[in-house]
Amino acid sequence: MLVEVGKVVEGKVTGITGFGAFVQLPDGKTGLVHISEVSAEYVKDINHHLKEHQVVKVKVLSVDEKGKISLSIKRAQENQQEGIQKNSVRPIDIDWSRKKQFDHLSFEDKLMKFKQDSDERMQDLRRNIESKRGGGYRRSANIF
Repeated sequence: MLVEVGKVVEGKVTGITGFGAFVQLPDGKTGLVHISEVSAEYVKDINHHLKEHQVVKVKVLSVDEKGKISLSIKRAQENQQEGIQKNSVRPIDIDWSRKKQFDHLSFEDKLMKFKQDSDERMQDLRRNIESKRGGGYRRSANIF
């Protein structure tokens, strides 16, 4: 199997360094995943993301004239997510003629329902924020 730029393949992590990880491809060749290509989030310690002998999907970014192979785990995951999004519901697949739950209500009733839902959500948010603040302890205005 030839290594083709742009192709997503599975490989096994054979070594981890401070600047990246070496991945052995199915054809026996080894490529490098630079630390910046491991994850979409910032990677401070590559050992938190990868382990030796772990099987990962990588995208082949480039192959230079010396045969060095540049790989990316991050971009291989992006390709998988694009495939998932392509399989999601398209507007043409929705039955727009179907009656909705609140279609029978008048405008005023719909507005009242919206306001009730909004008030409930705001109360939930306030409770959540208050619980995170620690509540309970208040500084007294009268200092001796």
